Amino acid sequence: MKKTGAKIMLDLLLAHEVDLVFGYPGGAILPFYDELYNSSIKHILVRHEQGAIHMAEGYAVVTRKPGIAIVTSGPGATNTITGLTDAKMDSVPIMVISGQVPTTAIGTDAFQEADVFGITIPVTKYNALIKNVDELADIFEEAWIMLTKGRPGPVLLDFPKDVQVQESTNIHGTPKLAKRFLEKPKMEGDLEKFATALNKATKPLLYVGGGAVISGAFKEIKMIAEKGMIPVVCTLKGLGAFPGTHFLSLGMAGMHGTVAANKGILECDYILSLGARFDDRVAGVPNDFAPDAVRAHIDIDPSEFNKRVKVDYVIHGDLKDVLQALIPFIEEKKDRIQWVQHLEEYKKKYPLEFEDSNEVIKPQKFIQRLYEITKGKAIVSTDVGQHQMWVAQYYLFDEPNRWLTSGGLGTMGFGFPAGIGASLGKPNDLVITISGDGSFQMCIQELATARQYNIPIKIVLLNNNFLGMVRQWQELFYQERFAESEYQFNPNFLKILEGYNIPAKRITKPEEIDSGIEFLLSENGPSFLEVVIPAEEKVFPMIPAGKSQRDIITFSDIHKK
Repeated sequence: MKKTGAKIMLDLLLAHEVDLVFGYPGGAILPFYDELYNSSIKHILVRHEQGAIHMAEGYAVVTRKPGIAIVTSGPGATNTITGLTDAKMDSVPIMVISGQVPTTAIGTDAFQEADVFGITIPVTKYNALIKNVDELADIFEEAWIMLTKGRPGPVLLDFPKDVQVQESTNIHGTPKLAKRFLEKPKMEGDLEKFATALNKATKPLLYVGGGAVISGAFKEIKMIAEKGMIPVVCTLKGLGAFPGTHFLSLGMAGMHGTVAANKGILECDYILSLGARFDDRVAGVPNDFAPDAVRAHIDIDPSEFNKRVKVDYVIHGDLKDVLQALIPFIEEKKDRIQWVQHLEEYKKKYPLEFEDSNEVIKPQKFIQRLYEITKGKAIVSTDVGQHQMWVAQYYLFDEPNRWLTSGGLGTMGFGFPAGIGASLGKPNDLVITISGDGSFQMCIQELATARQYNIPIKIVLLNNNFLGMVRQWQELFYQERFAESEYQFNPNFLKILEGYNIPAKRITKPEEIDSGIEFLLSENGPSFLEVVIPAEEKVFPMIPAGKSQRDIITFSDIHKK
């Protein structure tokens, strides 16, 4: 039986249980949209293709299923590059199906033509230009395997308009990938030797990254931490992989991590990286990262081994599988209580600090109250900057897949559309986006998407009329030369929200915090709360760029000066 390329593509999506896609139509993808029109797949019409990608990311993170985005050729496809790069760096499984000019027009500078295949090679895990309808099903199945096997990442299928209307009998597909892509990676490494080094340690530390969330290894990590009495630090993307309220949790490590977490890295004699990649925001000086420790690393991606920080032991494999095999080798340790208590003293001596006020709203105080009122049960998405770090510090995550943020690329504009995707993926959960006045305006047009589909996303805008993190760096390291970091004009956000018919409120005083949060959470559909905060407020602790844990600056260090 023959089918058109558009019909084959649709049926393949349905065969893989895709029931929701995000997209924006255009001429080169219209045959596929025509097939989509009468299908059971729900389509969310975005207002910009970057929004579609971030929505697909948010959906993928909370559901652990691939997110799908559909765009047209030329600018439609090139508008996805930022989102694809974001998904590549944070290992998020999304598929982009981009329309393309007919194969006969490729290379002629046709209207809305771009070499999307060439452009996206560096920012995808797999991509393909489908030149013939007979190869469509094979390519699709290969792309799906790359989405769902090994370390996740984005894939892109460039789909010429004439291929969409051509017919073929090859409708099921046989992937031609090498065998190593088709199978789960085999565990490689000496488990017993690995465990022996850990058991010998007197001051061990678990260093937990985003890979722990992706692998679903939370129970195993908790079991190893408790069995071996091992404190835990998390990266920004690892938050939620280990309960933030657990007595063994030291919080987030790195540039804006806690003093206890960073001191733990400095003083430990064994550090085990679980799906973390020793990035520069945690290991600013690779040679001075856990300098006196035996270093060990478990990861599904062998390219991460010894990439920035040299390690002594490695095990290649899916983290959950490796930890399940490792647990029997881990000895119960009660004598590490002194190490745990030592780090507990750092928690008490160097807590997260800010100077409260009766006159202005401190963002840290607001996030503390939001955490308390929601009991830490919300799915939270953020953009990038000071607000992102305050949320990471003050909103504790006890569960995985409830924290959405752009870690590797640091994409302003990510948070709001990602929150929309998360809300569609988990419609019964409370989803809150926390953004800044700079980041929010990057994808502000997706307010129309939220309103059109009555998505119950709760938007918090922390407004300081500055690019806050840029301002902080300029104050601390550039002698207060605030070069182009101040918004000398910001819109009236309440009037903008009124234009989108979304309930909105502004608060400016500490006594309004609780009523503002109550307003935000009481609405059935989308709602918006603008929180005016001081421009001078900073994120502490802070490790300056290119420095090590030894150079950490605390609130008290600055406040005393």
